[in-house]
Amino acid sequence: MVTVPRLAFTAEPTAVALGFVLAGITLGGVSGLVPGLHANNMALLLASVATALPGPPRFVAAAMLAAGVVHTFLDVVPMLALGVPDPAMAASALPGHRLVLQGRGHEAIRLSALGSGLAVAFAVPLAVPITRLMTAVYPTITAHLSLVLVAVAALLVLTESHLGAMLGGVGCLLASAALGLVTLDLDPAAPLDAGGMLAPLFAGLFGAPVLVDAAFGGGVPPQDDATVALPRRDVGLVAGVGTLSGALVGYLPGVSSAVAATTALLAVPGKLGARGFLVAVSGVNTANTIFALFALVALGHPRTGVLVAVDRTGAPVDLPLLLSTTGIAACAGFLLVLSLGDRYLTLVRGLDYRWLSLVVLSLLVGIAYLFAGGVGVLVFLVAGLLGLLPPRLGTRRVHLMGVLMGPLAI
Repeated sequence: MVTVPRLAFTAEPTAVALGFVLAGITLGGVSGLVPGLHANNMALLLASVATALPGPPRFVAAAMLAAGVVHTFLDVVPMLALGVPDPAMAASALPGHRLVLQGRGHEAIRLSALGSGLAVAFAVPLAVPITRLMTAVYPTITAHLSLVLVAVAALLVLTESHLGAMLGGVGCLLASAALGLVTLDLDPAAPLDAGGMLAPLFAGLFGAPVLVDAAFGGGVPPQDDATVALPRRDVGLVAGVGTLSGALVGYLPGVSSAVAATTALLAVPGKLGARGFLVAVSGVNTANTIFALFALVALGHPRTGVLVAVDRTGAPVDLPLLLSTTGIAACAGFLLVLSLGDRYLTLVRGLDYRWLSLVVLSLLVGIAYLFAGGVGVLVFLVAGLLGLLPPRLGTRRVHLMGVLMGPLAI
């Protein structure tokens, strides 16, 4: 008789928390599978209505984090299925697209899932010692942040394959930095209160150009079996390197997952090619969420859009709840990407690819308008034109991250 009320009392908040986490997993699945819709935008939108949602703010924060974690597992799927260029452009395509062009899209999905899943397994035990180390050196880093970011940018340029690519990288870096300086501080009127310039900037720089280049391509070719060709040892090695690089993203402002993955590959044998890059960037992307959570606890500074939204709820950072949320969401994300990824590729392959590219481009324009109004659409168009340059200059698109690194360095 006495134990019943106690069980009911403890079970009810647990059930409510699980309900919020499941809602976050659903939202992360939507944001991950819809091209151009980033988890940061979904989280900031949730933050704007957090006070009106039933339930404690800490549960709303858990839902936001769950959405962000699941998104890092699933966002590879539209990246692989959409924007696949003509085979003649394979040399300048993103690494994941090269695998799809080779008929290895199903393998690419599994490589990404392994990279993200292993990153969670590695990052959780490493988070405490790395957080202690970063807390000790953080004052020095922030005091010399400009030099750190310039060094990262120089490393990206110097690791290009030839002088022409280096010069092209410098040009893209400076042009994107100028774009960031002009636009990042704008606060235009927009239909959504969670607006901001990041959505049109990133959709223009990294989304639209791939779709434009792919509009007249051959679409998704027939895909082979899903066997992972990368040895287990190499998968673990690259995922470990990606996890450690994810700490850079979690603690250093202006360093993106793509930047960290590019630098991480310097420690990975070149023979791993596109497969190694895919595992590394997936590991960086997911590990970033965990390290950024510990950075928020230790330093009080949110380093991702999702954690900015969590911070805006005003809820205290409940680390046990948020770590449990991360574990549940990671398991869900791993299962979802395996179950939905193959179907997504098959579905896209059966559609008219030119019209599909136009529809997705229209969706990106709509997202730019919703989050930044008419100014956002204009910025999206300018960013899209700039985003077309890297493959035409024979350099990597990662240099366009100057849009954040430049303003921060200055």
